[in-house]
Amino acid sequence: MPEFRRHHLTLLSKRVKEERQFIQVLFGPRQVGKTTLVTQLLAQTKIPSLFLSADGVGAPNFSWIRQQWDLVRLEVQTKKLKQFILVIDEIQKIDNWSEVVKQMWDQDTREGRPIKLILLGSSRLLLQDGLTESLAGRFETIYVEHWSYSEMAEAFSWDINQYIWFGGYPGANSLVRDEQRWKQYIADALIETSISKDILMLTRVDKPALMRRLFELGCDYSGQILSYTKMLGQLLDAGNTTTLAHYLQLLGGAGLISGLDKFSGDALRQRGSIPKFQVHNTALLSSRYPDTFKVVKKQSAIWGRFVESAIGAHLLNHSIAGGFNLYYWRDGNNEVDFVIRKGNQIVALEVKGGLTQKAPGMQAFNKKYPQSKLILVGQGGLSVESFLKLNPIELFKL
Repeated sequence: MPEFRRHHLTLLSKRVKEERQFIQVLFGPRQVGKTTLVTQLLAQTKIPSLFLSADGVGAPNFSWIRQQWDLVRLEVQTKKLKQFILVIDEIQKIDNWSEVVKQMWDQDTREGRPIKLILLGSSRLLLQDGLTESLAGRFETIYVEHWSYSEMAEAFSWDINQYIWFGGYPGANSLVRDEQRWKQYIADALIETSISKDILMLTRVDKPALMRRLFELGCDYSGQILSYTKMLGQLLDAGNTTTLAHYLQLLGGAGLISGLDKFSGDALRQRGSIPKFQVHNTALLSSRYPDTFKVVKKQSAIWGRFVESAIGAHLLNHSIAGGFNLYYWRDGNNEVDFVIRKGNQIVALEVKGGLTQKAPGMQAFNKKYPQSKLILVGQGGLSVESFLKLNPIELFKL
């Protein structure tokens, strides 16, 4: 089978061929293929290159970046190279990385060195902190999201139900026939590694056990609205709601779970609203579920919850690159599963994944926001499979 190439490769290849102007920054969750993508790029280009990983170098050792960069400079000078690509993976694991990169990049710019730089990282929040603090105006980003249904279907011939249950982790494809082994792999190699290496190792977290429990709670309640007060009742030694909100932000930055805000015309009310949990990948939900795929698929009400989480994950993963915001909406007994907004454009989406009929929230929402577009996904509307093949940005063009 030929090696699968994600669409990000075309964009990155185009940018690398351009005149040296911006640092290229690839960020996204673990195991989505960032390293593979860059490896494919280096294999197909004739430009000399060097791939480095900061994983294991040690956080205080920011001088490592300078040392490696100087070696590249020496090679460019000695061989009189017209171009060179330097790639540094897991850059956020080095303390003060952005200051060193700024110094070296600016010096190369002043002195006309043709060294192009690609940075990779798994922690979106930590990368963005370094970029906005020190490298403003010097970089472009490419968000590498979890794999979509279209990608998993093309690469591994998955059907829609497999994707809803097993999610979008390509590295776990070979394990799906042994579900217990697959669940253990998701727990150990993806969840625990993301929490321990991308959050706890790099960020001050006073109560790591609480954050892990919050992650578990978020997975168990994915697709449901749970107030911070109710969270406190579910968690031991929970501290306060500010702590929980901060931990939820860290988990979202690592591509695990997020808390969607309630849609409102008032931005302050949106930020202070009760969150709706949403996993970034349905594998995080199903890997914790005690029953198997075959058992859950026969239970329409429970399966509907997995369908809704798959729709939410699809929207969430496209929201960063697509430049739109994702919310839910509730007013009394009326509820809309998802609301997406881009500028003044609003699209409300209701998901019908099982036999359970929900409250008629779409009409109530449209009455309050008459400029909105309404999309039904599932029974009586656009099929779940068709929606998961669609880039949600297309909904704003309807």
